[in-house]
Amino acid sequence: MKKYDLPLLIAVIIISIFGTIMIYSSSYVWAEYKFNDPFKYLKSQSFFLIVGYIVMFIISRFPYQNYKKFSNIIFGICLILLILVLIPGIGTVRNGSRSWFGIGGFGIQPSEFTKLGLIIFTSKYLEKNAREIKDIKKGVLPILGIVMLIFALIMLEPDFGTGVVIVMTIIVLLFVSGVKMNFFVKIGIASLIGIVILILIAPYRLERIISFINPWSDPLGDGFQIIQSLYAIGPGGLLGLGFGNSIQKHFYLPEPQTDFIFSIISEEFGFMGILIVSILFITIIVRGFKIAIKTEDTFGKYLAFGITFGLAFQTMLNLMVVVGLIPVTGVTLPFLSYGGSSLIISLISMGILLNISRT
Repeated sequence: MKKYDLPLLIAVIIISIFGTIMIYSSSYVWAEYKFNDPFKYLKSQSFFLIVGYIVMFIISRFPYQNYKKFSNIIFGICLILLILVLIPGIGTVRNGSRSWFGIGGFGIQPSEFTKLGLIIFTSKYLEKNAREIKDIKKGVLPILGIVMLIFALIMLEPDFGTGVVIVMTIIVLLFVSGVKMNFFVKIGIASLIGIVILILIAPYRLERIISFINPWSDPLGDGFQIIQSLYAIGPGGLLGLGFGNSIQKHFYLPEPQTDFIFSIISEEFGFMGILIVSILFITIIVRGFKIAIKTEDTFGKYLAFGITFGLAFQTMLNLMVVVGLIPVTGVTLPFLSYGGSSLIISLISMGILLNISRT
């Protein structure tokens, strides 16, 4: 066993600590107004950060090959939780989505854990069915059917952003496993048709698209978040307004500590803040892909690649929303956005990557 991949470990620690600090900066105005406690979100996130670090280091010592043995159990638990969260009285509704289990003052989001659980399950499946994967009917359709089942359950919550991250991660895993290109062309066409259907059956998605194309057509409604996000990014300049000096967090940008935390980072730290955060994310992503390339074990290779691509795609999706390149999806920014489930599963994923890098 080798030592930890230090660049990966250092980047993860720095970005997660910085994220916790920025959650305080972006949330203390809202926290004092809502809970009469400016440290409310900071205390919650600090608790999850400590728990996440402990779990990450334990996971980094746990041989990743063991996940292969328990992959079916892990997937089964994720599937059961996704079903249970949809049951009124068990699942909790937040922001119009029944995707949480309320435990005390905390919320647990099973779809976050499903991201990792499905990557583990798919990695084992691709290793076990290396020959059959060339056959669409025998190799690809079974795993694709499972992915669509998971996507359907998540859409019932509904949580379109998380569903897209999961589907894209598995599709790319299938691509690197050697599935023929023409299959992905068909999948692309089917996906476009599916997206159109999803938009038609849920009018709020069409409203989001219209507000994305021209947010000023409804500046106090669906276009409000994007406009306020751009107002936060614009004044940042080279060095920003300074830590704690954001204007948009003063009841302009709703819930700035969650999906749009990058806007506050841009406002307070300017281009230099954006550059530093980007370097940290690039370091994590590059090291992750490097681990995947160097790993000789097929299961470990798929597992490292799936974790890294999922993180990279979710990061890209969030940043594209923040700068107005795509409609609002509700996807968090890994390590930075407020949320215990997101932070802990990100740190668990990094623990698995660190363990793979040691073998």
